[in-house]
Amino acid sequence: MKKFYSLLLILGLVLFLAACGSSEEDAGTGDSSSNGDESNGEEETAEGEIPDTLVMGFVPSQDSDTIADTVEPLAERLGEELGITVEGRVMTNYNALVEAMGANQVHVGFIPAFGYVLASEQYDAEVILKSIRFGSGTYKAQYVVRSDSGIESLADLEGKVWAYADQGSTSGYLFPASQLMEEFDYDTAAELESNFFGGSIASGGHDNSAISVLNGDADVATTFDDVRTELEEEYPTVMEDLSILGYTDEIPNDTISVTKELPDDFVQKIKEAFLTFNDDEEMIQIMNEVYNWDAIDEASDEEYDIVRETYQEFKDNIEL
Repeated sequence: MKKFYSLLLILGLVLFLAACGSSEEDAGTGDSSSNGDESNGEEETAEGEIPDTLVMGFVPSQDSDTIADTVEPLAERLGEELGITVEGRVMTNYNALVEAMGANQVHVGFIPAFGYVLASEQYDAEVILKSIRFGSGTYKAQYVVRSDSGIESLADLEGKVWAYADQGSTSGYLFPASQLMEEFDYDTAAELESNFFGGSIASGGHDNSAISVLNGDADVATTFDDVRTELEEEYPTVMEDLSILGYTDEIPNDTISVTKELPDDFVQKIKEAFLTFNDDEEMIQIMNEVYNWDAIDEASDEEYDIVRETYQEFKDNIEL
């Protein structure tokens, strides 16, 4: 009898252990399935979301307060077209706009060619549109001197004081620096500033650079063509007082670029909305007041390869 009970006890223990093992396996299977679901969820790429407020970023080619006031109706109109709130934000300089786009704090950048190249290279920003001025999608940088300065050639700039907007400016710095480095055999922009020029002024804006020359604080300013027209109201004789010493090669016009986080279909809506402004005289007038745009046209990344090539010549020597 004792043997019988012992056998029953052993049998019961075996059944109990078997049941526990089966339960653990079932539980393990359940955990594995759950983990698999979680893993699949993590692998899914989140689609870009439309922001509650679309932020447009601008750089100060002229007085920042003036731009801020001028872009308000532009932001309102774009917001109506897109059905969301749109905010215009003027950045301190070109690099600040690039960094803000990289952090997705600014979604749409009105950004010059060099700034776009940086934003594209560093943060995969995408150009969608470009400006048209005087019927052209390109422009030149110019060297501005006082008409009574006696400066008649680029060689005469040696030892003089150079005023530019900032080192992130395509026409204010990049293209002129590249041209002068090549012409006078300097390897870096830093050498050009310290050895060729007698001094330099980072003025913060193209108009400020020209005013520096007008007031005698600098001998030459490198600006977009033609910054003097922006100053005529305040300085009626500026066209006579300042002369154009020369020009650089052609530069692709400013861009409207977007961050990589915006959904493709929403980017297309932004693009279409801006293009409709070409048929709206009031909106084109606003664009003209902001950056002297006469029209808006489609743009491709390849158009800015010439800026990439120029930048590569001295990218490690420009402090941004």
